[in-house]
Amino acid sequence: MEVVAFASLVRFAGRTRCLERDVLMPEYSLRFKTLDTNLVQAGRPRPHVEGAVVTPIFQSANYEMGEEATYDAVRYIRLSNSPNHLTLQARLAAVESAEAALVTASGMAAISTAILSHVKAGEHLLTQRTLYGGTQSFLHRDASRLGISHTPIDIAAPDGARTWEGALTPQTRLIFVEAISNPLMEVGDLEAVVDFARHHDLVSVIDNTFATPVNFRPVELGFDLVVHSATKYLNGHSDLVAGAVIGSTASVDQVRHLLLHLGGSLDPNTCFLLERGLKTLALRVQRQNETAARLARFLEEQPPVRQVNYPGLASSPSHRYADRLFSGFGGMLSIYLQDAGLAERFLERLTLPIHAASLGGVESLVVRPARSSHLGLEQDERDRLGIGDDLVRVSVGIEDASELIADFEQALAE
Repeated sequence: MEVVAFASLVRFAGRTRCLERDVLMPEYSLRFKTLDTNLVQAGRPRPHVEGAVVTPIFQSANYEMGEEATYDAVRYIRLSNSPNHLTLQARLAAVESAEAALVTASGMAAISTAILSHVKAGEHLLTQRTLYGGTQSFLHRDASRLGISHTPIDIAAPDGARTWEGALTPQTRLIFVEAISNPLMEVGDLEAVVDFARHHDLVSVIDNTFATPVNFRPVELGFDLVVHSATKYLNGHSDLVAGAVIGSTASVDQVRHLLLHLGGSLDPNTCFLLERGLKTLALRVQRQNETAARLARFLEEQPPVRQVNYPGLASSPSHRYADRLFSGFGGMLSIYLQDAGLAERFLERLTLPIHAASLGGVESLVVRPARSSHLGLEQDERDRLGIGDDLVRVSVGIEDASELIADFEQALAE
């Protein structure tokens, strides 16, 4: 009956009462054996909504009430439980080999909420020395104002945990790192980070934006929580802003509780776009891995380039860790040119890459981090971290590799 079909659209948990009979609603727990298949199929509703192959957009803020036993069970867009949310979150959990996932309104919403839900006023966390500028600014300005302190550590230090021990306090609750750091492309001893966190009963959180689950799945290594700026590779088309927090059900629920009150929820239309972007993630990232590796090797031989930061290069200090843990080295690299003036002229001469912030899309992008992602830091802090005006970050797209390299060659030919 028409009324039964409509009821199946408006109630997506447990059973709902119809005029004729009870109707079993779609479930979102579907998983498959391989990453490639999970990226396309995991979490899709069973049965398909009205037979739709693609998840429809449920642009509704609220849903009819049933017999909800808890506030979290109420169907409301801010509670991240629309059919679009449920499909997307199930898929993200599957591709990161985790129990649960939560999508957020931005990558910074994912990062800040993950930290604030596990660390409170008067407590302390350890952080990787070099992090994305937005994360750095949040820790220095906002977290500190809330009474939360942090200590940077070198997660690639040869003596590892011995130096980290000295940064611990009785109030340390969490350790936050990046799989591949922004913008210096450092990969630390992530296995040691997991062991250290377990030994000291710390929550381990890792930003996996640059590596993506195609190249690295931190939950399989033992990290408690994974965060993403889904704006980047997960979506891959530079047309939305979103974030994700992924991990155990208990840890994600703790983040979810705070997100409900902070209000950083994602709208269903963006959920739809992000789900669509995920379907091609493996294809895009594999191409970007290959092109970035070729470009890095080329740039390493160019006299105007004094250093290439890319974990896939044997010359990189990060290579020993990345080679052991990753299945690919990513589409991000950065280079130090001879001086800031040359860096500026280099950006002006490039014709294929677009001079723009952000990363992870199908088009190649170039930017100076000192003038974009890390502009919010003070000059002395940028200098201390090695983020000078001579540093250029490259997000490699899916253009023809030879044509892209030729463009870099002509731009360096002064």
